[in-house]
Amino acid sequence: MTAAYRLFGAETSPYSVKVRSFLRYKGVDFEWIGRNKATEEEFAALAKVPTVPLLLSPNRPANQDSTSIIATLEADFSEPSAVPEDPACAALALILEDYADEWLNKLMFFNRWGQKADREVAGDRTMEQLLDGDLPRAKKKTRDQIIKRMRDRLPLVGVEKKNEKVLKPSFERFFTLLNAHLEKTLFLFGGRPSSADFALAGQVAQMLMDPTPGEWLRNKAPFVVAWSEFMENPKPGGPFKPLNELDDTLLALFKDEVAVTYMPWARANMDAATRKAERVELNLDGKAYEQITQHYAARAYQAVVKAVDEAKDAEGLDAFLDNAGAKPHLG
Repeated sequence: MTAAYRLFGAETSPYSVKVRSFLRYKGVDFEWIGRNKATEEEFAALAKVPTVPLLLSPNRPANQDSTSIIATLEADFSEPSAVPEDPACAALALILEDYADEWLNKLMFFNRWGQKADREVAGDRTMEQLLDGDLPRAKKKTRDQIIKRMRDRLPLVGVEKKNEKVLKPSFERFFTLLNAHLEKTLFLFGGRPSSADFALAGQVAQMLMDPTPGEWLRNKAPFVVAWSEFMENPKPGGPFKPLNELDDTLLALFKDEVAVTYMPWARANMDAATRKAERVELNLDGKAYEQITQHYAARAYQAVVKAVDEAKDAEGLDAFLDNAGAKPHLG
């Protein structure tokens, strides 16, 4: 019997892992279909864009946007909830989900395809996935073609040589802060995962596959690693916490990283898209940063800004954002 939900994805796709973990958390019966040469014809016939994930649902259109997928699944399967009861925490979860999807993904790409040792391992892994283990005789040539194709995409996500002075410290700072936070709480907002947990864990799962970031995380961020492994098939361990019980380490995460890199970039990128500018330029963390304008990211951040504005009267939210230095990037 075919499952009502079918998810086309890849182990090497953070967004696929994000959606798969969410389906497991909700207890939804689904079929996981790895994207490879055996499934490519069916995938191509169903997909509007050539990227995974692709979720086929019994009562909704096919969907390839991980954030939209999670929102619609939350609406269809309310329990166990992935939305904090505290509206301030719910708004902050949306910011962190977008941080994962749009900024942490840059850091994952930088580590995976920007460094020789990592990209060769990743090239082999991707080749095995796409060819479903049926490897060609000219394995090195095929792997190198994959690496070239992925490295050609690096500027599209902002991974350019001149930006490495921003990206590398951002990686280390974020995971140091996240590790300190997860040392005190099971999930980001208490005893059960939010959309932000799923988004962040999808990116971390990729980094743990790659030699350089994987070694750093295992040595420097053990609570992040343990949480990431638990997020493969998470179970609620208790209620969400209110913001005032999460303040210290969560505020540091925003004040020292999220509002230093991602939020100013996301706002500048959104403004550049509005002006129809081809590139966005700004200073991040005291360093020059420049990249191609990302229009999907601009729309995503616009939705985040709107959602945060709608929650502006939530107790503690305005003070939190003010203390974090985040408000200028939302107004």
